[in-house]
Amino acid sequence: MSDTAIRVVELPGPFVRSAGRMLIGLGCEVVLVEPPGGDDTRRDLDGLSYAHWHAGKKSVVLDLDESGDRAAFDRLLSWADVVLDGRAPGAPPVRAHPDLVVVSVTPFGSTGPRSHWAGTDLTVAALGGSMAQVGDPDGPPLLLPEGQAEQVAGVNAAIGAILGVLARRRGHGGQAVDVSAQDCVAAALEAGALAYLHEDRVPPRPGRVHPLVPHGLFDTADGQVGGGLGGSPRMWDALVAWLTEMGVQEDLADPRWNDPRIRKREQKHVFEVLNRILATWTKDEFAAAAQDHRLPWAAVDRPEDIVRNPQLNDRDFFVDLDTERGTVRDVGFAFAFPEGRRIGRLDVRPVGADRSFADAPPARTTAPKTGTRGPSALSGVRVLDLTWVLAGPYCTRILADHGADVIKVESAGRPDPTRFAPFMHLSRGPNDDPNTSGYFNDVNRNKRSITLDTRSPEGLAVLRDLIAESDVVVENFSASVMERMGLGYGELDALRPGIVYVSMSGMGHTGPRKDWVSYADIVSAGSGLTALTGWSPDDVVGVIYGHGDIVAGLQAALATVAALEHRERTGHGQHIDLSQLEAMVAHMGTSVIGVTGAGRASEPIGNAHRTYAPHGVHRCLGDDSWCAVAVRDDAEWTALCRVIGRDDWAEDPALRTATARRERDDEVRTAIESWTRVRPVAMVQQTLQDAGVPAGAVQNGRDLVEHDDHLRHRGFYVAATHPTVGEFLHEGVPIRPSTTPGGVRRAAPMLGGDTDAVLGGVLGCPPSRIDALRTAGILS
Repeated sequence: MSDTAIRVVELPGPFVRSAGRMLIGLGCEVVLVEPPGGDDTRRDLDGLSYAHWHAGKKSVVLDLDESGDRAAFDRLLSWADVVLDGRAPGAPPVRAHPDLVVVSVTPFGSTGPRSHWAGTDLTVAALGGSMAQVGDPDGPPLLLPEGQAEQVAGVNAAIGAILGVLARRRGHGGQAVDVSAQDCVAAALEAGALAYLHEDRVPPRPGRVHPLVPHGLFDTADGQVGGGLGGSPRMWDALVAWLTEMGVQEDLADPRWNDPRIRKREQKHVFEVLNRILATWTKDEFAAAAQDHRLPWAAVDRPEDIVRNPQLNDRDFFVDLDTERGTVRDVGFAFAFPEGRRIGRLDVRPVGADRSFADAPPARTTAPKTGTRGPSALSGVRVLDLTWVLAGPYCTRILADHGADVIKVESAGRPDPTRFAPFMHLSRGPNDDPNTSGYFNDVNRNKRSITLDTRSPEGLAVLRDLIAESDVVVENFSASVMERMGLGYGELDALRPGIVYVSMSGMGHTGPRKDWVSYADIVSAGSGLTALTGWSPDDVVGVIYGHGDIVAGLQAALATVAALEHRERTGHGQHIDLSQLEAMVAHMGTSVIGVTGAGRASEPIGNAHRTYAPHGVHRCLGDDSWCAVAVRDDAEWTALCRVIGRDDWAEDPALRTATARRERDDEVRTAIESWTRVRPVAMVQQTLQDAGVPAGAVQNGRDLVEHDDHLRHRGFYVAATHPTVGEFLHEGVPIRPSTTPGGVRRAAPMLGGDTDAVLGGVLGCPPSRIDALRTAGILS
């Protein structure tokens, strides 16, 4: 490790283990403090779970109730820059030195009426709103696989850690960073709450069809593909031309289908035609042929397919883990860092192998303070935002929330599609006003907007001038666009030495599939997420909303703040070539290492859990009302039995283990549901939580906004006034530093509303120059 690497102490728990893994990917030095007997993940998947989450970390075993070990822990704190605290709610606070950044990640945060509640990935996904968006409309809500709620909290925690270090470098000292996993999930729903906020509408669970855009999941001769009609007239025209060329177009060549509103309204018929066509293709053949026509389709791959993915292998994505039993291949990290470095191999330490490090850690050297102290961690950082739709704008929203001056570059002729696309506009009024889209306005708050025609030499010259005045450029174009504009990384660095350039294409800027057209559902299909979201191999439901976009946006924000911190230490900028596919595969947990290390077939298991039982959702009193319940150990099982009136089961040795309970799942589920379905979900979750059993209502957008007292206590939904729309609620900021808080400072910008202020204030253009550019059509 470099002497200047960020030093991290991790107190383990399900909601921080992915954060520690991501910090390893950034080159940080991480010491895992394991309890006596070792971390729980050492007993899962024959230790492969530990290998996935904790490879590259030092292992120190400490009993924090014992005085000698507490002294060793204090020595570690004196060495560290950051503590990742994943302990359960109510754990004693970390005794921090003044420069220490303590990131505490709990299910519901450190404040509010639920701050003491027990929580798991399942119950947080339920209360956070993601489960309400997955599953069939007439079936139970469905959990995203591989701990997605835990991992969304983890990447927010990693961002919070780096933001804390950046703030410390700027003179703020150490601080506490409060991360609520529920906040993180509630801020990552795409349109889940926005449809209610902006249209007074709660969409049903979408099954296999996207609730907003004309995409879905389709059966082929040997599996499934994800894709659809695309997001532009060009894609529809190309699809119809291809189908006509094959003679299978049926009635889709009728000109009436050229109207996107008709295609959306009568989408069922279009999809029926496509399903008949797809039944004659294999999934890989159809995906490849569609991509040859620049159409957004991908095969639904399982983890065993992912290891053979030519794009991932060409880009050296995977990492080899050296364990006590040999070397095993695992998913890598979401992006290469720093300066294009890929981690190819990591060591998995035996339990307690590094105790000597705790007894005599190297002296900590506080990094020199740089820059100007501002109210937020990213105050004074300028970001040029060339992104659109969701993944890129979500990244830059996070940067803007924490103080960066984000300048969104659009044009009147080609604004962000979420400003005007009828199916994504999310507004109570007509969808022909680019300033009234709830979808756009939520993900672009705190930013400024300029309209600039970058297809003209004059407009490109203005863009180059803006780049020269920026610290960061973020774009999510396809792989070759920036190069064609003459704005590859070399040119950007020449314009602004030390610039941080984050590209976010679907597949990355290199590799045999770099030119594939990609949407969130394409990424989900190619990453294994879709294949594992369902009830069985024959009943795959898939992930239809933009979870892949959210993950890519979070990872791009992490990449950006890490690159800024790296620049402050080294003076070096860099190009981060983030592949949205790699970002999502990096969030697939133990799915791949289970295949490569244990030969375990990865299959969808519904709401079940590998080590917890019972584990699932149960009907409660009322229409489509469900409560998630997770039992992790004997004490919780006994408590559950007492609550539901099955004292006999509490003492039954035949039900003492999770495996035994899983074998009698139907019987156990029936008993639980006979108790839950005659009670309101609020009563069910409160009664179980009072007994110490993790439980939580499955909440939709209305529930989150109107009925969640905990989110209201924490001030999660924040009102801001937009010049056209007026006042409305915005999703809050999940990362809460104590001394450099982020927040919703201003509503989203009007299209081009800041053009004059940016050109005058940033570039120093006189009004006459701005008027001349506008007259020439360069500005609008």
